[in-house]
Amino acid sequence: MLMAICSFGIAQSTNGDWAKGSLSDAGLAEMKLQAMEDRIKSGEFKKIGSVLVARHGKLVYETYFEGDGNTLRDTRSATKSITDTLIGIAMREGKLSGVGTRVFSVLPEHVSRVQNPDPRKSEITIEDFLTMSSPLECDDWNDVSRGNEEKMYLVEDWTQFIFDLPIRGRMRIGEQVAPSPYGRSFSYCTGGVFTLSELLEKQTGVRVDRYAQQKLFTPLGIAQAVWVYSPLNIPQTGGGLRLTSRDLLKIPQLYLNGGDWNGSPIVDAAWVKDSTTPHARIDMDTEYGYLWWLKSFKVDGKSYPAFYMNGNGGNKVLGIPSLDMAVAVTSTNYNAKGMHEQTEKLLVDFILPAVQQ
Repeated sequence: MLMAICSFGIAQSTNGDWAKGSLSDAGLAEMKLQAMEDRIKSGEFKKIGSVLVARHGKLVYETYFEGDGNTLRDTRSATKSITDTLIGIAMREGKLSGVGTRVFSVLPEHVSRVQNPDPRKSEITIEDFLTMSSPLECDDWNDVSRGNEEKMYLVEDWTQFIFDLPIRGRMRIGEQVAPSPYGRSFSYCTGGVFTLSELLEKQTGVRVDRYAQQKLFTPLGIAQAVWVYSPLNIPQTGGGLRLTSRDLLKIPQLYLNGGDWNGSPIVDAAWVKDSTTPHARIDMDTEYGYLWWLKSFKVDGKSYPAFYMNGNGGNKVLGIPSLDMAVAVTSTNYNAKGMHEQTEKLLVDFILPAVQQ
């Protein structure tokens, strides 16, 4: 049976938790979502933890296949997008002057002992790490990359590990160098995002986990958040933050709201726009904003552009502006072939087709 959720007629409840609405009022077909549930329960779709849908600011569908509403989900890198939000909040408060801020200038204690010195390192900006396009030789998708995150986890000082990396290069055939889309060359680097944890603490005077609780989680009604910490006790802003499925869904909903929650601004609308605008290209179908993935999902000849949090295991938490809809699919298919394709199949075969109006 589909979970029945009643409508209270407001976009978000006054205590920061979700207002709830019905599928029919949200224009979603129950039969399509029931078919999805049946296929998941049959085992056709593996290790799906939860599926949640919010439409017009109300939670209208919530089903759990592993755990329940109180289960803290390890969505791996999906929570990188929360780091983007924290950067935006710090800018709104005047703690950061902008994404052009040079990272080395904020963290000079690391610069004095940096290995592989190169003047280009001093030019690395916050935006370079937000867009996965710094010049450092760091690629989590390449096991032999010097900056692969698994190698970072073996040392004590993760920020120093990143700053010590050499500048990356790429062999090519022929002398012509094809220009990179948006002027940036994408290379997925968790360690670069981690350095923003130290940078935020330096600029705000508050450790990131506490800053997030004060400025973001408490206003959103998020009470449970379990962080991963480096050996030096620095919160990992590159992923691994455990939140419930409901609370994860609040992040894209905040961006669908233009940065407001219950009428109170948390992050500027201009930052939301910048964060969900393409700044780098991953492949022909996928682009990257500021720690947000950008892609259009096609159903029955229609295209639905989305910005989304994306993590190992097939975890996806999406905002779909044209439908005023947020979707969370949590999954534990870690390192499994086809993990992301499986989640996208749920989205394009069941969730998006369920929208009737």
